[in-house]
Amino acid sequence: MASNAGLSRATFAKLSPHPYLLANLDPLDDNVQPARSNGRAPDEVRPTTINLSSLSHPHGSSLVRMGDTTVICGIRGETILTRDIPNHRASNTESELKDYDLLVPNIELATGSAPQFLPGGPPTTLAQTLSTRIYSLLHGSQLVQPEDLRIWHTRPSESLIADDDKMDEDIEDSGVQDGEAYVAAYWVLYIDIFFISFDGNPFDAAWAATLAALRDTKIPKARYDADREMVLCTRKDPKPLSITSMPVACTAVVFTGKETDRPSDGKFWLLVDPDRLEESLCDESVTIVVDCQEGDTRILSISKHGGVVLSPKLLKSKGFIKWANVRWKGVASAITGNQV
Repeated sequence: MASNAGLSRATFAKLSPHPYLLANLDPLDDNVQPARSNGRAPDEVRPTTINLSSLSHPHGSSLVRMGDTTVICGIRGETILTRDIPNHRASNTESELKDYDLLVPNIELATGSAPQFLPGGPPTTLAQTLSTRIYSLLHGSQLVQPEDLRIWHTRPSESLIADDDKMDEDIEDSGVQDGEAYVAAYWVLYIDIFFISFDGNPFDAAWAATLAALRDTKIPKARYDADREMVLCTRKDPKPLSITSMPVACTAVVFTGKETDRPSDGKFWLLVDPDRLEESLCDESVTIVVDCQEGDTRILSISKHGGVVLSPKLLKSKGFIKWANVRWKGVASAITGNQV
């Protein structure tokens, strides 16, 4: 019996990933549904699972898995006195979070999460880019409210302050009247994001982990002790952050069927929630951040990187963001534990 000289599907996929993906997305048989190399439909996202309070020491944490991409996020709060903030202004009540760097995200890829991210290596360009994008979305979405991070102190009335102590406080707290409450310190949230396994679409997974961990975060009660000039905290009755929005990031890449960024026949495929192989075969990507609470789809941001296929008109079309609603429902259900 003659042996089969043809290549197996697995071998074909490894040797020629681009033609293999094209053959699956554009089959010659009209009765065969288009599919990706991993078997998913072009607009199908990977299942999302989220566990909250996965770590015991941080004030909030989460473990997120999207397919074979797994991320763990831990949030810890530390206090800082307003007198130690160089550019602090008591009148600044609108841009405190950004001006005083009260939200500090950091992403670590060098954990052995993928062959190119070996432990002990220096921070990669991708890690720095992801940290910057997380930072921008934290402030752009206004997810965290400044009031949650303020530590107030009421200055005692004049009758309760000795003359020498009063003189010291007048120097330190100029402009603050007796009996008036003022912000003496802030909580700074350090958001550490570690990739345990990496198989594409890192931003969506990192943001989902950040969102889930923030919703899980409980800040200890804190007060400013003027005598000791320090913040005192108690573990009793920690207060959760007042987060009411649910912004979810949804990323897709554009596959043109050609090994260039411009298809000759204008045909292309939008691959939602790409894995690592699909990202390596595509030069154009788009990320939409949506909040679909109360039945309305609110677009918070759209960012596109590389390529020339996606037009502004297409980016604004209702059909284009339909897949974003599916991603939002999956992430929101995984975080809240309720079917959305």
